Amino acid sequence: MLVGQERLVDRLLIGLLCNGHILLEGMPGLAKTLAVKALAGTLNLDFARLQFTPDLLPADLIGTMIYNPEERSFTPKLGPIFAHVILADEINRAPAKVQSALLEAMQERQVTLGEKSYPLPEPFLVLATQNPIDLEGTYQLPEAQLDRFILKVLVDYPSRDEEIEIMDRMARTSPDALTRMVVDPSALRDSRSLLNAIYIDPAIREYIVDLVQATRHPSRVDPTLAPLLLAGASPRASINLALSARARAFIEGRPFVTPHDVKQLAPDVLRHRVLPSYEAEAEDMTSDLLVQRILAKVPVP
Repeated sequence: MLVGQERLVDRLLIGLLCNGHILLEGMPGLAKTLAVKALAGTLNLDFARLQFTPDLLPADLIGTMIYNPEERSFTPKLGPIFAHVILADEINRAPAKVQSALLEAMQERQVTLGEKSYPLPEPFLVLATQNPIDLEGTYQLPEAQLDRFILKVLVDYPSRDEEIEIMDRMARTSPDALTRMVVDPSALRDSRSLLNAIYIDPAIREYIVDLVQATRHPSRVDPTLAPLLLAGASPRASINLALSARARAFIEGRPFVTPHDVKQLAPDVLRHRVLPSYEAEAEDMTSDLLVQRILAKVPVP
């Protein structure tokens, strides 16, 4: 279904292996939604597509309690979030109260209705898409929610040759159907269990921590970075960077993690966890540029 976008497909597979939520950001029409639907089409799992809009309510997402007059009691009506794979389409078009309803589901993998908590199915994966924040009708996602995404992947435009092939495939009244199911939950569980056996050398573990620590204490690696960073990454960044590096090694058929794995995935793990200061924004310094400067300064083992 996809032409090119190898990096996007690689990150989606890493998120699937790590059982981690992924945020995709890019301009409209770059196949973000199509990529998620195609991935869901290969999995023998329940799939739900949720279109986030400004008038969406938390109950539309997680469900609510319904009063039964005959029994004089409330019964739960579970929302569409109770599926294995959730496509949260244009997630930044919904207001803060809806985003807050997602926090418990993404972190605790459960939903509380009334006085009882209901576990979400296993596996549970949120694949969210969003347009750039400066487009009209979008909201800034809370930092607490951004931290729950293992990766934030930027989706870019295709090349000229890729766009010609996209046109040849899709410029017809009935494009090809989505991919067929090729993976069942047991194969996914077996693959995930292998990640724990992939070796991370102590020097690479220290390298991961040094990268994350440098986002909190940038003056230790470069004094000029200190006024440009408002806040650094949490310990979730270290965990997610190690886990995703293991997944990348698994995909490439290696039983060990290399420093290159870490460097390749660091921008996707850190870009949504590093907050540029007002001074950095005045100098047009994005979080991506700050992460690249940190990567250039921290010694590689």
